[in-house]
Amino acid sequence: MATWNSRGLRGSFLEELVNLTNEKYRSQKLALIQKVPTPIKPINIDKDTRHITLAYFEQKSTVDYIGVVQGIPVCFDAKECAKDTFPLANVHEHQIRFMQEFEQQEGVAFLLIYFKGRDCFMYLPFSHLYRFWERMESGGPKNFKYEELDPSFEISTYSGTFVHYLEQIQMDIERR
Repeated sequence: MATWNSRGLRGSFLEELVNLTNEKYRSQKLALIQKVPTPIKPINIDKDTRHITLAYFEQKSTVDYIGVVQGIPVCFDAKECAKDTFPLANVHEHQIRFMQEFEQQEGVAFLLIYFKGRDCFMYLPFSHLYRFWERMESGGPKNFKYEELDPSFEISTYSGTFVHYLEQIQMDIERR
């Protein structure tokens, strides 16, 4: 079992930006996206502060976010990457299955990736992620490089929204 403080807070910078973006989308009535909480089982609780000091995840999570954009169901995971190579170990098989099933139900699934070294946000459609996944399953690299991504899915920061990903969802839908 993984402890909640060993891996669970990686990516919190990106998640904070996505949370702020989702609040703005909600206030503008553009989308209703919610963070999916991961249930934890507290093991140790500090009696004085009543803070959890050790906990375990109760079950595997699906994705970080789920909701609806103008009637279109969406789900996605937010990931940070320190280098230009994204390890596919950051995505779990149960997440791939969930996103695949979500898309089979006419939803839109994707990753939002923050490449820290480039200070760049990328939208990765599930179909692209799945190609990298299948390549890995066939014995290929267990990662993909920034250069392999479609540059048109880079998320611009011009709009005043922190991680404005709605345009990329529209592009994703139009290219299907």
